[in-house]
Amino acid sequence: MEDKEETVKLIAVKPAKDSHRWVAITALLLAIGVILHTISPNVGGVTPNWTIAMYSITIGLTNPSLTQALGIGLVAGLTIVPSSKSAFPLGNVASELCGAFTAAVLIKAFLAVGLQNFKFKPFIVGFCATVMSGGLFTFILKLVLGLPLSVWTHAMLPVVLAVAALNGVITQLLFAPVQKLFFVQQEVKHHE
Repeated sequence: MEDKEETVKLIAVKPAKDSHRWVAITALLLAIGVILHTISPNVGGVTPNWTIAMYSITIGLTNPSLTQALGIGLVAGLTIVPSSKSAFPLGNVASELCGAFTAAVLIKAFLAVGLQNFKFKPFIVGFCATVMSGGLFTFILKLVLGLPLSVWTHAMLPVVLAVAALNGVITQLLFAPVQKLFFVQQEVKHHE
């Protein structure tokens, strides 16, 4: 009986187009956002909404469809309900749907007019997503608590604008490092 020696040759298989990278990025950034949202202290009535900043970054990097953006918003809203410091935590679901949708529409608008590389795009997206999300959330809270319109316009909306400015800065500062982290292209050299 003859011993046959088999030689195994390893071959490199290139991965298929990375069409689901946005899911991994979204999951990781939303998890970071929820953790930071949970541990961030309230200073003078203002707490950054890390979740909005994180999904604004995700949407800015991945340009999901509007339906996917609504899915991101739904997941974001549901995940922050348990850690919400508000009187009506379920309002987060509607507000984050609105915020994520706003972010996606803005990203698509920037792309449509050729401003995909506009330097302050992350700030604008983070700011506007927060204004829409926070504006809707505080309006829902006003309705649930039966507050007068003047309380919403003179007390709640100024806080929303302050948080929006803070979120815009956070989104701007974190966008480039997150982009570098997730979109580094490495060339793999195979030696035979």
